[in-house]
Amino acid sequence: MINIGFGDKDFNFAVYIANKPNMVEYQRLCEVTSLIEGEITVINHACGNGWRKVFNVYAKLLYALDKKHFNYSDEALTWQDYRDKKLLQAQNKTALLFSSPQLTPNKEIVHIICGKGHAKALVNSGRLEADLIWLDDEFAIDRENKLIVCPYFDYRQLSNIKIERLAGLLQSLKVG
Repeated sequence: MINIGFGDKDFNFAVYIANKPNMVEYQRLCEVTSLIEGEITVINHACGNGWRKVFNVYAKLLYALDKKHFNYSDEALTWQDYRDKKLLQAQNKTALLFSSPQLTPNKEIVHIICGKGHAKALVNSGRLEADLIWLDDEFAIDRENKLIVCPYFDYRQLSNIKIERLAGLLQSLKVG
């Protein structure tokens, strides 16, 4: 199995999403491809508000993480600058993947699946084998595989309060 999506090929922070931007240039992706500065803006203009929310929530999450274990907020003054100048680019260690998670216990990669529906579809299709413990109706965790299921990256589903909760769960994977 191969990882397919946007970001750094040597990522240690992976977010999995069910769909990819509806642009011709991304329909035949067959590997992890680093974005370049300005490419997120192009995707937002071409694909609309939904993708803008995904990128914004991703950047806000990285910026909310504890600096002791995640140094993303050291790389830009604001989450907006981080989104525009660092997110999913080469040497950034982040990825947004359209493929199934490839879990390796005890490896230093954290995995986040966007949306309970996407996680359940991956499990039901046999593309995800994980020992998920559901914390409530929206969040699940598999500590051994450093995997978290959270609401979809959208302001209504993953509000600022829920971003903080997700940041806390990610922190627990680093210290637990």
